[in-house]
Amino acid sequence: MSTIQENLINVQDLILKFANLTHRKAKDIQLLAVSKTKPVDQIIEAYNAGHRAFGESYAKEAELKINEIRSLGYSDIVWHFIGPIQSNKTKIIAENFDVVESLDRLKIAKRLSEQRPKELSPLKVLIQVNISCEPQKSGCNFEEIDEIAEYVRSTDNLKLIGLMGVAENTTETDEITAQFKKLQKKFNEMKALDQNIDVLSMGMTGDMEEAIACGSTEIRIGTAIFGAREYHNSPAGA
Repeated sequence: MSTIQENLINVQDLILKFANLTHRKAKDIQLLAVSKTKPVDQIIEAYNAGHRAFGESYAKEAELKINEIRSLGYSDIVWHFIGPIQSNKTKIIAENFDVVESLDRLKIAKRLSEQRPKELSPLKVLIQVNISCEPQKSGCNFEEIDEIAEYVRSTDNLKLIGLMGVAENTTETDEITAQFKKLQKKFNEMKALDQNIDVLSMGMTGDMEEAIACGSTEIRIGTAIFGAREYHNSPAGA
């Protein structure tokens, strides 16, 4: 058994453990393997271990990897873009990804819609919310969610499926839980009005337990699967 395969099993076991603690079903919580900065062979290793959902943050780097992997015949991977979106990278993202989790501006929504190829299915999007209110963090304010959501619903090229948030990096679990609960409340309100809303992406390695307790349907894990990030592998400007 490969190291990556073992790591995937270990992470899934943790998801099961935390789901059981809150009387949830582990099958309702997707694991997104964050493969940014990781080479193609490691992604294929995870694929061969049965994994299909991968998250990337650097558009140019991801485009190269996605094209190479697709050329090798791996056509059933679901590619998620999870990083901050620069205006000059929207075309790459619109053309290559299945899901965008980091939509946080109306301007970006319009560019993604305009640049999504007509022959592809609508680009699924999550609105990223700055739940920790930290100025260095990406994400819109809670007050901006509805405007972005209204635009996404008005276009045939995008499909709104949920919300994403990153909690503050702190040991204060009460604060983390409070941030997640606020996003969960908004998610539940939107879900009650829109049957397409079914993804609440919250939680990484350090706050997985709190995220699952607050209803997260997707956990984003990188290092615990692939090992330490290798930023030197990322092309400049990616």
